[in-house]
Amino acid sequence: MADNAKYSGADLLIDALQANGLNNMYGIVGIPVTDFARLAEIKGMKFYGFRREDAAVDAAAGAGFITGKPGVALTVSAPGFLNGLTALAQATENSFPLIMISGSSSRHIIDMGRGDYEGIDQYNLAKPFCKAAYRVDRAQDMGLAVARAVRTAVSGRPGGVYLDLPAATISDTATKEEANIFEPVEPALAQYPSDAAIDRAVSLLKNAKHPAIIIGKGAAYARSENELRELVDKTNIPFLPMSMAKGVVPDDSPHTAASARSLTLGNADVIMLVGARLNWMLSNGEAPLFKPDTKFIQIDIDATEFDSNRKIDAPLQGDIKSVLEKLVPAVEKAGVKASQDWLDMIKADSDKNNAKFAKIIEASHKSDTLGYFGAITPINEILQEHPDTYIVSEGANALDDGRNLVGMNLPRHRLDTGSWGVMGVALGYGIAAAVETGKPVIAIEGDSGFGFDGMEVETICRYHLPITIVVINNGGIYNGDRNPVKDQLGPTVLSHSAKYAEIADAFGGKSYRVNNYTEMKKALDEAYASKEPTIIDAQIPVSMGKESGHIGNLNPTLDLDPAKNK
Repeated sequence: MADNAKYSGADLLIDALQANGLNNMYGIVGIPVTDFARLAEIKGMKFYGFRREDAAVDAAAGAGFITGKPGVALTVSAPGFLNGLTALAQATENSFPLIMISGSSSRHIIDMGRGDYEGIDQYNLAKPFCKAAYRVDRAQDMGLAVARAVRTAVSGRPGGVYLDLPAATISDTATKEEANIFEPVEPALAQYPSDAAIDRAVSLLKNAKHPAIIIGKGAAYARSENELRELVDKTNIPFLPMSMAKGVVPDDSPHTAASARSLTLGNADVIMLVGARLNWMLSNGEAPLFKPDTKFIQIDIDATEFDSNRKIDAPLQGDIKSVLEKLVPAVEKAGVKASQDWLDMIKADSDKNNAKFAKIIEASHKSDTLGYFGAITPINEILQEHPDTYIVSEGANALDDGRNLVGMNLPRHRLDTGSWGVMGVALGYGIAAAVETGKPVIAIEGDSGFGFDGMEVETICRYHLPITIVVINNGGIYNGDRNPVKDQLGPTVLSHSAKYAEIADAFGGKSYRVNNYTEMKKALDEAYASKEPTIIDAQIPVSMGKESGHIGNLNPTLDLDPAKNK
């Protein structure tokens, strides 16, 4: 019997999301979406309320990366939409699938410029910052809107989609037949490269004397870990993971060249990029990081990425998993193997650098004063015992040292500042990891980075999530001891005496304050075992920390001699 009942646009939107397997929503409510969120809970969705929209949208983006399905975010109109827009743009830049839904004002008032409550043209503002934007003006279009959003978010290079939801559409009505709710068939279609493209890549690898593989977060999102591990194991080609690709091939693999990064990239004659872009993080493919005559193989879903910074000698367009399904057997058939002299060169450099690293770590454990290494190595010890733990991170030195010190052996278990190096993302990502997986999360935060999203500690405590936040406090942005003008706080100086951990106490979590490695290890072990929301204040000297972390070359240095600048 046909269902001729009329349902609200809100009802039909929720039905369409659920029909596509999207059952979690991250956001902040208010006019005009308050009852929409309540109805979503009544109909079986889980709504996670945040304290600021950008963190909520970051959480949805992180959920997309972790699950492979678009994360769903909800914001109110105008200022709420604008707060979420930065995270929508970040998700698109990071290639994380996301659907951001924002309530919006009355079209006939906005379009005539008559001045509505929180009235801006959100639909057109969103377009430059996402893969696509759709305005849903009728309840009967809800099924189509969600299907299009899902396919757009996950097909090709994944990214963010914006759905504009005018207040009138929320209360508009249609039958379920009119709404035509459906799940798109294979929204991210498999795409294989041609045989000629495979042969070209195999020939380059076969003739390479010093081949290397760079693994990017695209490979992690593509769930290509089995194929990549097989490729590395069968060819012995050394690999280097980008930050969010750590764990696609385990960091403890004998084939890793992470400890000999400069030597490997500087001497490689053929480099295969797998889900990695030759952007600023790889010096745009330029010398001195790479040799001028290095040849590149690149696997990417988006052909416009090829030749964007360097000539790509063997482009392989397709989704990474499908490309590797064809490439791995072809490489094996051709007998591709990395030469022993190349492997010995990398091993010698790795052993030398690891020995230096080990001495620094040992000294940090014996020191009466806590430093970055003493604060972070206990986290690595937890990860080696419990690899199914998620790491989220932001900051400058905290981010850089955490990336180097914490070994990851499972894919998609590290989320950080991404392609733009954006602060204020870690706690949103951490909440998503805890919600979507139920696994414990450790957030590695600089004191500056924590300031961008620290109020989400209340969110973490309210939902009782197993997240431990380590705030490494040196009292500043980069460091806390630079005051260029006497008797005036410098631009990078923050409060070194701040008791960030007491924020957790305020909301019912646990807190610790530590000053050396022994205290840090004890506090972290207790916090991790408790599964309680926790903040650990890790106090390090204000002098510790490198200006701009590992990317100081991007921050222009000026002559700050007071005598010359009066």
